[in-house]
Amino acid sequence: MLNHRRIAGGSPRHAFILASAIALSAPALAHAEPAPAATQVAPAFASDRLSVEVVGQGPDVVLIPGLASSREVWRAEADRLKASHRVHLVQLAGFAGQPWTHGDGPFVAPVVEELARYIREAGLQRPAVIGHSMGGFSALRLAQAHPDRVGRVMTVDSLPFYSAMFGPQVTAEAARPFADQAAQMMLTPDDAAFRQMQVQTAEGLVRDPATRTAMVEWSMASDRHALAAAIRDVMTSDARPGLAAMTTPVWALYASDADGGAPAAMADAVWTREYAPLPNVHLERVDASRHFIMADQPERFAALVDRFLSE
Repeated sequence: MLNHRRIAGGSPRHAFILASAIALSAPALAHAEPAPAATQVAPAFASDRLSVEVVGQGPDVVLIPGLASSREVWRAEADRLKASHRVHLVQLAGFAGQPWTHGDGPFVAPVVEELARYIREAGLQRPAVIGHSMGGFSALRLAQAHPDRVGRVMTVDSLPFYSAMFGPQVTAEAARPFADQAAQMMLTPDDAAFRQMQVQTAEGLVRDPATRTAMVEWSMASDRHALAAAIRDVMTSDARPGLAAMTTPVWALYASDADGGAPAAMADAVWTREYAPLPNVHLERVDASRHFIMADQPERFAALVDRFLSE
């Protein structure tokens, strides 16, 4: 995980807001339980960008994890939903021990195209797509590029332009030097220093101690070049110009935490401003939570997902 204080140079709360917008996520459990018998990895879909595990039966829901995450970040929610939905758990290449063969090249756009191909080849009919952090950004991009493939989108603590956290005047081009610095911070530290960076950053991203520990381990298992490519891409990609033309329903969940996280007023201001061009966006603040809303407020998160899927 990236130490944003070295980049932002701001207060702890400002640093946390910056950290909360990025997809340096990890699973809620350090050791995943064995997959149930009904689980299958989509056999007809081969990709060097992602794989998909399918559980349950019913209307389709696609779950996309964030940077450094395993699909296990969604396991509790998938286990809950599989009684009534067919859940497609995405695993992105390069993260949490998965192979990576693309060096420091583009990350998000190829993932978006592979997600669209999976939806098409699996015969999914406009599924709901839920993404955490960078996964939420990818879900927005997917709906923009392939509106006929997506029924609705939920972004979980994710913005349409991450680097807007540096200020409303920042452009993708202006963010490039910071993105290059962030990518380099992924590549240059030795393992001990990199682990310490993850430990420090995890404290700002989640309240739950067990999840903090899990985040570090999954980040350590990720390919550094994949992390560098992803962070550079996210920090210099702006989905805001395409928001006004979107017709896909979008729910945007975001976190606030008065005890060391993002203050509610600050979070409200940022999310309202950045999603303002999107017609009929549904914004939901989740209090007493940091970046990992599903781990910090699981009951609240489950209730919101149920409302989102029922509309």
